[in-house]
Order: sequence, then structure tokens, then C-alpha cells
Amino acid sequence: MASPNPGNPKRFDPRVNRGDRLSTGHHEPSIEGLKEGLTPESTVDLGWGRLIFGQTFPDHGSIRDVLLDEGAGQRDIAMYLRDPQVLVGSTPAELFIDPSLTYRLWMHRYRSRRDPVKGIVVRPMDRPGDAEEINRIYAACGMVTAEPDVMSANHRHNGVVYLLAVDTDRDEIVGTVTGIDHTEAFGDPESGSSLWCLAVDPQTARPGVGEALVRHLSERFKARGRAYMDLSVLHDNTAAIRLYEKLGFERVPVFLVKRKNPINEGLYTAMGEEGELNPYAKIIADEAHRRGIAVNVVDAESGLMKLTYGGRTIATRESLSDLTTAVAMTRCDDKRLTRRLLEGAGLSVPAGRVVGRDAEDLTFLDAHGEVVVKPARGEQGNGITVGVRTPDHLMRAIDEAARVCPIVLMEELADGDDLRIIVIDGKVIAAAVRRPAMVVGDGRKSLDQLIGSQSRRRQAATGGESVIPLDDHTYDTIADQGFATHDIVPAGRTVQVRRTANLHTGGTIHDVTARLHPTLAEAAVTAAEVLDIPVVGIDLLVPDVERPEYVIIEANERPGLANHEPQPTAQAFLDLLFPRTRRTAGVPARLPRTDTPEEATDE
Repeated sequence: MASPNPGNPKRFDPRVNRGDRLSTGHHEPSIEGLKEGLTPESTVDLGWGRLIFGQTFPDHGSIRDVLLDEGAGQRDIAMYLRDPQVLVGSTPAELFIDPSLTYRLWMHRYRSRRDPVKGIVVRPMDRPGDAEEINRIYAACGMVTAEPDVMSANHRHNGVVYLLAVDTDRDEIVGTVTGIDHTEAFGDPESGSSLWCLAVDPQTARPGVGEALVRHLSERFKARGRAYMDLSVLHDNTAAIRLYEKLGFERVPVFLVKRKNPINEGLYTAMGEEGELNPYAKIIADEAHRRGIAVNVVDAESGLMKLTYGGRTIATRESLSDLTTAVAMTRCDDKRLTRRLLEGAGLSVPAGRVVGRDAEDLTFLDAHGEVVVKPARGEQGNGITVGVRTPDHLMRAIDEAARVCPIVLMEELADGDDLRIIVIDGKVIAAAVRRPAMVVGDGRKSLDQLIGSQSRRRQAATGGESVIPLDDHTYDTIADQGFATHDIVPAGRTVQVRRTANLHTGGTIHDVTARLHPTLAEAAVTAAEVLDIPVVGIDLLVPDVERPEYVIIEANERPGLANHEPQPTAQAFLDLLFPRTRRTAGVPARLPRTDTPEEATDE
């Protein structure tokens, strides 16, 4: 963040210890109208921007000066303002009232939960790498990331509290929340506190993470004697509002004011046709806007757009563009051809054959014990059956695949993780392991209730793209593990509810780009060269992403770039399409998609 201009209030520097209170200046309060004990002109820097406490400022002009001094790539928030409409009215071209609701929890009314959320431990940020894990979750939720040094310095003071939720079964950090103690921060005579940046990893199957974080923060501030805790939530975030109201929060007439900047743009501009784009097209449109590339949405439902820069116009449908030829598409679309080409280039593919509905099908099944049946053409996991072991199951799987495409393939079921590698312009841009939909029992809800809750979470986290269907595949997968949908799942028990790891059927995606073995990266790049395609998702099965063994199972000519954030997939795609707009070194390649650091992503 840029340093404040001379004459502007000093921002809080957590690395300077001024006793137990977070302070913004060395002088004593002397401004007329301020309540006794308040530190004047108080701001707290959280690394992604500053919280500006309006009740500590003498007038609108001084608040406006601080907001207009916002650092590049930051997003400041002013709250507890007297007459916020007057502040915005004084500078309407620069400021706006945030379309959020403020909720307050009165501590004397708060009641602890008798049975804590099972499988979740909440602890403070106190270990190396915690700040990076918090940023990982922020990025996965489309939020502005914070400067790790600022977070680490804030942690050493009582005024800022960082909590992390840990899944004890996997020993993974799956959520985070930040709290501000107003008494410690600026001598608040009302003894208030506030909650910020509640975020739950959208990939976790563990229920109750958001609730556990909110409760721990509430109980911590209650133990300090704080009178209330406030939070802000976007007006249409019904899942978060439902959680807060369940915990006893109630609406209060407190408004936030922010600066009009690229990060906040979606909050103060009307959504047109682009607001109807799915996440895979929207990530490209957003990146194009940041580069000054004109976006013409031809058909929002299909994600079809025309992008124009200077005299160059390129049509796109999500990650598919004019640069991908029709011949290259057929190399990926026809899985028989994909197999032959990759195998001919010396790449490893699983054993397979075209289904003939004859004795040879049964011979292949008998030889491999367990197979995958899939249509020769198709996408999004449609018609695929994994784990076929018996002749009867084989016949049903063939019939289902044939409904998608009359030509059906059988392949040996290779062990390992489902790995998607994104190759753009001959370079590996992202890699992620895809895991099938799973739920974790709490000892109270039935399996169908758990599936419904997990499906709603995945739907919310993916803009409606990921839903767990209740179909024969789900019922068969559940039955194989000895469950029926009405069964109560024991607390902590993980139940896999789909065999395929497809995102559209509730699968989750876990970034492994930094861990990818060079042999796997080389195989993906070679496959893209063999298929002669500029943008492709190569799907592999691997025993370990850090080992060289693999088999390539297929190639996707229109991979979902939004699935791989925070990796720079959209930036690489626009670099390919419009090289002249490539960002120079030292300039941020992108801004966050949305401005939602206050929101819960868990029920």
C-alpha cells in the first residue's frame, strides 16, 4: 500500500508497539465532538486494505481524504459513519455506499453451542505458513489477498485476531476469520468488536466450518468483556445471512462506504448481459476489461463472446477461441482418435477398446477386473460409468453411454488421483487434482441431508456449475459403502457419493501446480503439441502428483479456466489471444473477481 500523503492520518503500523492498544498517532485526543478515550482518526491496516472507523474522525472531509488515499490494489472500508449519504454526496464520482447489510451480535444474548462442531479445531494464527494458507483460502473464494507481513505483524497485537479452522482428519486448514477488538484498536467506549473476512475453503466437505469460526470469535470477544460484535454481509448472500441469524445476529442501521475502483466495480455498476455469463466465460470477460479489451457478449447462455483490441477481433466460447481449429477440436472430441494419437507419440494411455456388444467385451472385463465405460464423444462426465465389475453392470453402463454417443469405449480402471493439467500456448499454467464428491457425517443428519447441504455449498461456490445429482450413480456409490440415503452418518465418517471427480457432479478441485512432477508437465505439453491445440486440459490418472507415473485418459478442448484460481489461467489465455496487452513485469496480472471478504461461504 502507498504511504499516506502528508497531512493525512497515519495508518496503524502493527510493527510499532504502543502498549496494548492499537494506535494511529502519538498525540492525545483533542478533536471536539469525539467521545472521550477515542484515538482520533483511527484506521487498521489488514493487508488487503484499511478499516476506517468513522466515529473517530471529526468530519466528512477527513474521512474522504483517507478514502481517496487508498493504495493501488487495495480496498479500504469506512464504517460507523454519521450520515454516510452526505459523505458520498460530496464525492459521488469517487465514493459509493456498499450494498451490504450490517448484523450485530449482542454478547449478553449469545449462547454457546452445547456440542461443538465435530472434526474441526479452531486455533489462532501462530505457525509458519499460516498467513499463506489464509491467502490460499481468500483466493479460492475470489477475495482480495492480504500482505503476509502485515498479517504476521497484526497477530502480535491484541487488536486484531486471526483464527483458522483445521480439519482434524486431514490436518488441513479449511477456513479463516478475522476479528477486530475496537477497545484495543481505538479505545472504543462502547466496547465493541467486529468480524471480517470469514471464508471457508469451497473444496471442503466438512460441514459447520463457518459456524465454528464465528462461534470461537464470538466467545473470545465475549471473554474479553466486549458488548457486541458487528459484521457486514452482501444483501443477497442468503446462506451467510441464514447462518448469522441462526447464531443470534440482528440487523442494525450501519452502512459502509468504499471507493469506486476496479475491485469494487461489480458493487456500484449495474450488471448487464455479462452478469448472466457463467464463471468460465466471466473470468475471461473480467480479465479482458482490465486490459482495455472490448467485450461483446453474443450469447450469454452459451458463453459466446467477441473480444476486440485495436483492429483484432477474436470470437471465444469460454476457453475455446478462433485460434483452436476445427481439426484440433476433433482430435480431442473423438476419444478414440485422442488415444491413437497420444499412444503413437509414446505417451502412456490405459488399455482400451471400442465396445462391440460381443464376447470380446466380457473378455476385456474379465482380463482387467474393473473398467470404465464412456461415450467416444461427450463432456462434463455425461454417460461415464466408473468401477464396472460385472456383466450386468457392463450392459447397463454401455446403454447409458450409448445415449450420449452411439460409439462406446471400455478402458481399464487405472488407480490414482484424477489430475487436470492446463496447457496454454505450449506452457503448463495450472494443475489440479480433482476429487469426487464426498460428505462428512455429524452424527445427526441423514446421508441425503448431508448430500443436499454439500450440493448447495458446491453450487454457491461455483456459480451454480457444481451440483451432486441424486441418481443411480449416486445411489450405487453409496450402497457400495454400506449406506442408504436415509441412514445417519456417524460423526467424522467420510462417505464418497460419486465415483467420478467431475466438477459438474459435485467434485472438488485442489491446486497442485507447485508440486507437479516435471515428467507429468512434460507429458501434458507433449500431448498438447501432438493434438496441435493452443488451449487444452489434459486429464491424467497418477499415483502421486510428485511422481512420474501416469496414464492420460483424455483431453478437453474447452477446459474451465475458472476452476484453477488463483493460477493465472485467464491472464495466460488473454496473453495468447492479444499478446500486445500482456502485462509487464512488476504489474499485477489481475485483480480479484469480487469484493466479498466479509461473507461466509458455509451453512
